[in-house]
Amino acid sequence: MRTFATLIGGIMCVCLGGCGEVGEPLYPALRVPSRVIDLTAVERGDHLDVHFTIPAMTTEGLVLKEIGGVDLRIGPSATTPFNLTAWANNATRAAAPPVDKPGSVTVHVPATQFIGKDVIVSVRVANTRGRNSEWSNLAPVSVEQPLVTPSDFKAEASPQGVALTWSAPGAMQFHIYRKAEQETMPSVLATASAPNYVDTTAEYGKTYEYYVESFRDKTVSDVAGPVSITPKDTFPPHVPTGLTASAGLNSIELAWDRNPEPDFKEYRLYRSEAGGPFVQIAAGLEAPSYSDHNIESGKHYRYRLTALDQAGNVSEPSEPVEAVAP
Repeated sequence: MRTFATLIGGIMCVCLGGCGEVGEPLYPALRVPSRVIDLTAVERGDHLDVHFTIPAMTTEGLVLKEIGGVDLRIGPSATTPFNLTAWANNATRAAAPPVDKPGSVTVHVPATQFIGKDVIVSVRVANTRGRNSEWSNLAPVSVEQPLVTPSDFKAEASPQGVALTWSAPGAMQFHIYRKAEQETMPSVLATASAPNYVDTTAEYGKTYEYYVESFRDKTVSDVAGPVSITPKDTFPPHVPTGLTASAGLNSIELAWDRNPEPDFKEYRLYRSEAGGPFVQIAAGLEAPSYSDHNIESGKHYRYRLTALDQAGNVSEPSEPVEAVAP
């Protein structure tokens, strides 16, 4: 009778003889998260804005499926040379929101306890077994008294574009952001050194959202806005200037300075005979000149002009000039 041991032994012999060589044993994957490399920290208002991205892969090149926790710390940078272990032991742990998958993370940390200090911010990520990644890149921050958030923020249409004004006592520099139609996020429009700015690139009839913040070096205030506006062109062209009238050959020759508006459309010319009312005698004039041939010799005439833009806005009339028909 064949025993169980005999049977097993035979199977092992067959396998050893025909199954090839036995390889190295495979160890379980540690699944340690990869190191964060893009951490940034900025003082905004009364808190620190910390941003970083948890990589999607482990140090072994495997997909990171689960996250056990986020260890975010803020501590003094006084040691020279800098010692990462000593920094970590003395740093303050900052509460981070629960994170269940790789990707972008934003943490708002109250800054009150760090005001007046130079600190370093770093983060590491743990797997579900408590194994931590290496500490991320280090982000130094000099924490100052919070900047004033701009207030009374307004946007109004102006002849030059959209005029922005706000109040921010003590602040000297500002970032201005704009989001136009079809855009999903605002982008930096300009930097200003006074609490006002004119957006000369804005187009009439389009809707815009504006934001503004105070800043000093790497410290910024909370953002004011949005203020929304759809500017309309209700602004007339400049009054035409330089109008002159002189006797020509069976005509009175008129000339004037060209208007500077980019949306200029035309001039309209008016004439008064012998002290009577002004009557329009020409329209659609694009060039700054006109020859009036419909005159009577020896008669006194007065002339004046208006300018019209593409939106139909009309200027006030120019100063009148006089001439006697030859």
